[in-house]
Amino acid sequence: MQKIRKGDEVIVLVGRDKKRRGTVLNVGTDRVLVEGINVVTKHVKPNPMAGTQGGFVKKSMPIHISNVALFNAESGKADRVTFSEVDGKKVRVYRSSGKVVGAKA
Repeated sequence: MQKIRKGDEVIVLVGRDKKRRGTVLNVGTDRVLVEGINVVTKHVKPNPMAGTQGGFVKKSMPIHISNVALFNAESGKADRVTFSEVDGKKVRVYRSSGKVVGAKA
């Protein structure tokens, strides 16, 4: 069970995008793709057979999972996550407050 999942709001801890927030689009084994984070300019060759035009394309690249942390909206800061059993189900819980991740207040 992953501590960071697709759809979570995360905050970047290090690098040029430090303190920026975004939504997780994809989770790999050790990397996550975060919307609007680690954006690079790719040079694309034109391909007339596929109908694509050449030029520069801005693209989000994956960032290592250790460089992001789950964003706790209640405290407004990054927070660590632990697992706990609630009503017979294994759920993620914020370490600072002990509240369930994604639970509606």
